Amino acid sequence: MRRTTFANDFSWSKSRHEKLQDCLRAYYFYYYRSWGGWESGAPKEVRELYVLKKLGNRYAWAGTIVHDAIKDALLDIRAGRTVEPEKVEARARKLMQDDFRYSRGKSYWTQKYRKTFSGLVEHEYDEPVADEAWKQNWETVRSALAWFFSSRWPELARGLKPAQWLEVDAGADFSTFTMDGVKVFAIPDFAYVDAEGAPVVVDWKTGKVREGYDEQVLGYALYVSQRYRLPMEKVRASLVYLNDGVEHQVQVDADAVGGFKVRFAQSVSRMRELLADPASNTPKDESAFPQTENLSSCTRCAFRRPCGREAAAAKVA
Repeated sequence: MRRTTFANDFSWSKSRHEKLQDCLRAYYFYYYRSWGGWESGAPKEVRELYVLKKLGNRYAWAGTIVHDAIKDALLDIRAGRTVEPEKVEARARKLMQDDFRYSRGKSYWTQKYRKTFSGLVEHEYDEPVADEAWKQNWETVRSALAWFFSSRWPELARGLKPAQWLEVDAGADFSTFTMDGVKVFAIPDFAYVDAEGAPVVVDWKTGKVREGYDEQVLGYALYVSQRYRLPMEKVRASLVYLNDGVEHQVQVDADAVGGFKVRFAQSVSRMRELLADPASNTPKDESAFPQTENLSSCTRCAFRRPCGREAAAAKVA
């Protein structure tokens, strides 16, 4: 049987841009040095970087649990199935319990588990996290789901006709588009056409308002406009902060989109400057990717051990 090989093609995403901004060494480890770490014959160092890059932290984990639960609920609504909020919450709690046991045992080094969860960086580095903090993590999930099911969104979804549904967190294999010759990943949590015929993109958030979220949703708007051949000027965008119960409308107009494209071009240019051969997406030597001087960033980084910053990060934490 012929094995499938994967090419490490150049692409852009908001998360890739943010990693570039945070630390060039982490960027190098994540997008280049860890490549091929899933192979059974991968060098030990590459395998370690690959496993570490898959780890999340407890805050991102809570967000993923919420996003997956809402995704499943919306898909059930789309299919005409009954959604019971109590059962959704119970499934989420059971899943988090199973995830926690898997991660605490560091089973991610030897066992495959599930696609959207590979373990927690807090467990990998034996970080002291109080029981109350773990309980608060669950409370973040519970309250986000409770607000969602009491909000206007489930009823809105039930009222959509089949032709109005565009997509629900369709994934990286589907939700991409090309801008200036570059493959761009843009995966809206929910996209539909409203009663007035306007396409709407929605992004659920479990955290607080943070700079850059508007930019992320502008990318979703560009994606929906291109994929579904809809006028850009008609696209509406919403950031929904589930734990605060706040909906923020993102401005989608010529100025906002133009600004996004300028910043996108600058980001792509910086990424390409770090390549020895842009045509094959081959990076320069590791020395071209220096460590950040901000040690507080290292306290959150999964690569702190192979990077040689574990001890320094522990002192800062």
